[in-house]
Amino acid sequence: MKAIVYREYGPPDVLRCEEIEKPAPGDSEVLLQVRAAALNPYDWHFMRGEPYAIRLMAGIGKPKNKRLGADVAGIVETAGRSVTQFKPGDAVYGLCQGAFGEYVCTAESKLVKKPDGMTFEQAASIPIAGLTALQSLRDKGKIQPGQSVLINGASGGVGTFGIQIAKALGANVAGVTSTRNVELVRSIGADEVIDYSRQDFTKSNQRFDLILDCVGNHSFAECCRVLNPKGKIVGAGGKTDNWMLKPIGRMITSAVQSLFVSQKQLSIFAKMNQADLLAISELVTSGKVTPVVDRRCKLDELPEAMRYLEEGHARGKVVMVI
Repeated sequence: MKAIVYREYGPPDVLRCEEIEKPAPGDSEVLLQVRAAALNPYDWHFMRGEPYAIRLMAGIGKPKNKRLGADVAGIVETAGRSVTQFKPGDAVYGLCQGAFGEYVCTAESKLVKKPDGMTFEQAASIPIAGLTALQSLRDKGKIQPGQSVLINGASGGVGTFGIQIAKALGANVAGVTSTRNVELVRSIGADEVIDYSRQDFTKSNQRFDLILDCVGNHSFAECCRVLNPKGKIVGAGGKTDNWMLKPIGRMITSAVQSLFVSQKQLSIFAKMNQADLLAISELVTSGKVTPVVDRRCKLDELPEAMRYLEEGHARGKVVMVI
């Protein structure tokens, strides 16, 4: 079988499409014939081994697991003897380790069945970005119908899901994006679109109950200016340095500042949850959420697709299709 492998940390040039041995599922795993896999910042952080804390998990000098990719959609080819939820031939999607290949094994607990009306590309784009958006808004933000939500970075993977999920939960939504993405963000349901090249949302007269921040380009104090007294900021992305000094510094500063204000800053790291994936499936099949796919690539084109993703201008998701 063919798969993307990497034997050292570095830029997309370290990724190679090679012939490797087809994996065999364990008792509680299934073997998937991969149909689609989405690219995420999560993947290129592991590819580069940056920030360096990642290497504590992935391998200090070089990666222990040579395969990349987490978001996957495909067909069950073989099911382990303890698997009860799926059988060969089932179309499924979810999370795994090594999605960038023709076959991959993953635990049944990390998968759900793909609805008939959902494409493999759409399904593969959901797990990390969709779960992050849903859990940020519903669980961390605890948004209620009629509340006002601002999504900073509204045209990215998490942002495009966030706009639509917030609307499905009954919120009034403003999205912050670049000039070229204004129409996209409006088309997926934003009540208002703020072009950051023309307006700094932290200096507006508007007030929000929740900010889902996928960019991290404004401080807690700046965001508090446009938050209601009990408002919240949920951080779901942003650039960092290799030693994590900047985000740690921001966390300390925010923690100190939050002692003197009623607003709160929270962070999110999405957790795999079958019930939450099924909830997103229902939103997609009902037409309330439509995954946004920017680009598609073949397996051997994945290094270039990863380079594009790293540039930070992807509109929605970049998906590898087999």
